[in-house]
Amino acid sequence: MSRKRVAVLISGRGSNMAALIEAAKDKNYPAEIVLVVSNRPDAGGLDVARVAGIATEIVDHTKFGKDRAAFERALQDALLKHRVDIVCLAGFMRLLSADFVNRWQGRLINIHPALLPAFKGLDTHKRALEAGAKVHGATVHFVVAEMDSGPIIAQGAVAVRDGDSEATLSARVLAVEHRIYPLALKLVAEDRVRVVDGRCLIDGEPVPEGASMVPGA
Repeated sequence: MSRKRVAVLISGRGSNMAALIEAAKDKNYPAEIVLVVSNRPDAGGLDVARVAGIATEIVDHTKFGKDRAAFERALQDALLKHRVDIVCLAGFMRLLSADFVNRWQGRLINIHPALLPAFKGLDTHKRALEAGAKVHGATVHFVVAEMDSGPIIAQGAVAVRDGDSEATLSARVLAVEHRIYPLALKLVAEDRVRVVDGRCLIDGEPVPEGASMVPGA
């Protein structure tokens, strides 16, 4: 089996990156993590990747000032050097330009801590609690030029409990993220996902509307 070569882009501790690395330890998993890139030299996830024997690159955005094009050229150079097939964003806190996103169309995925299209952007858990949401969760989607708006590959939901804080809700959602991101990457790496009219089809069937509850979450 030819495994797809995957780069994970991080800015911090990289817990979703670690979940992908763990999944890829299975030789039957259709993707291998060959590169971890951070825009922050002090990102904790870099050490996790190094311990796992995975190549790392630092593309420090602060060295490029406001020249986003130059930053993205350096990022692209790192991906090409490692012959990357698929890029996974895992807490990567930089907005990517339409040019970069279009170059990786269908091969660039992200995980978002909310049930998109609800709660795009930051502070999702706080906003879900303030809105009185009864159900919250996480979404893996293809990246498009508009933030948090790409076709949905997978979702997992948790019930919002009475007395939940941002911390307790975040912890349960994070556990869901760690389950659905490896699943979504597997589907993409196996070429089982197609986008038709802005919606993902998996094995020819539409991704179900809404997310099912993840047991124990």
